[in-house]
Amino acid sequence: MEKSMQGGFFTKTFYGNTVGDWLVALLIIVAAVILGKVLYWFLKNVVSKFTASTKTKLDNIILDMVEEPVVFAIIIAGIWYGLKTLALSEGFEIWVTKIYYILIFINIGWLLTRLFDSLVENYVVPIAEKSKTDLDDQVLPIVRKGIKLVIWVVAIIVGLNNAGYDVAALLAGLGIGGLVFALAAQDTVANLFGGFTVFADKPFKLNDRVKINGFDGTIKEIGIRSTRLVTLEGRMVTIPNKIFTGTPTENVSSEPKRKVSLNLGLTYDMGVTEIELAMKILRDIAEKNENIEGDPLVGFNQFGDFALNVLFIYYIKKGAGILDTQTEVNMEILKQFNENKLEFAFPSQTIFTKSI
Repeated sequence: MEKSMQGGFFTKTFYGNTVGDWLVALLIIVAAVILGKVLYWFLKNVVSKFTASTKTKLDNIILDMVEEPVVFAIIIAGIWYGLKTLALSEGFEIWVTKIYYILIFINIGWLLTRLFDSLVENYVVPIAEKSKTDLDDQVLPIVRKGIKLVIWVVAIIVGLNNAGYDVAALLAGLGIGGLVFALAAQDTVANLFGGFTVFADKPFKLNDRVKINGFDGTIKEIGIRSTRLVTLEGRMVTIPNKIFTGTPTENVSSEPKRKVSLNLGLTYDMGVTEIELAMKILRDIAEKNENIEGDPLVGFNQFGDFALNVLFIYYIKKGAGILDTQTEVNMEILKQFNENKLEFAFPSQTIFTKSI
C-alpha cells in the first residue's frame, strides 16, 4: 500500500512531467552546483599550492582567472542539461537553448577579458612604468579598455549568432533608430573628440597638477571618454573630456618655477636704517636657500595705513618642495627679524586727544 502511494506520488504529472522527472532535473542542477563548488575548492586549495611552487607566475595568473568562469560554465551547463531532461514545450526549449548559448559565450568573454586584464597588469604595466616616456602610460589604459570592449562585442555577437539570431539583421535594424541614437550619444561623441584633442594637444600628462572647472588636483588617468584626477583633498573626480575642449585648463606642473610674493609690514617706529636692514636680510635669506632660483625682488613699496610695507618676491625651483621651501624662508625671516628687533606691524589705531 505504501509503495503504491509513493509510486503514485512520483508519477503525478505537473506541466507535462512527472514528479520523478522534476526531481531528476533538480538533482542534476544541484549536482552541477555542488560539482562547481567542489571544483572551485580544489582549484583554490590544491592546484594553487602546486602552481605557487613553480618559478613562473603565469600559471598562477591563469589559474586565478579561470576558476570562477569554469565554475559558472559547469553550473549553467548543469541547469541546461537538467531542463533538457524534461518534456517541455518546443518554444520553451528553444528559449532555454538560446539563453544557454548566449550565457556560454558571455562566460567565454568574461574569461578572456579577465585573463587579458591580468596579463596586462602583471607583464605590460610594469614595463610601461619603467619606460622614460609618459606616452605608453597614457595610451595603455585606452588600448586595454578597447581590446576588452572588442572581446565583449565579439563574444556577444557570436553568442547571439549561435543562439539563432540573425546578427546582420539586428545590426541593420540599428539604422532605423540611428537618428535617435545619435541624439542620445551627442555627449559621448563630444567626449570622444575631447579625448582625441587631449592626446593631440597634450595640455597635460599623467601626474601633472592641473586646475580646471573649479577642480585642483593631480591627473591619475587619461581615458578616451573621461579623465580622472585626485583633488588636493584626496577625492577622485571624473571629468568628461569635452570639458577640456571648451574650458581653460591651467597646468600647474608646467610652470618653470613658483613665484612667491610676501608683503611684510613693519611698524612706523622703524627708520631708514631698519628698513634697509630688513631688505638686506631678505636678500641674504633668498641667496642662501638652495631651492630659490634667481635674484629676489626686494623693495620698500608702500606706506600702509598701519605699516611700512616691504615687498619680497622670490622664485622656488621646479621640483623643489613648495611648502617646505616657504616654511624654511618664513621661519628664517621670523628668526632674523626678531634677532634684529625688526617689529611686524598689526592693525592698530592711534587716537590723539586735544583739550579745549
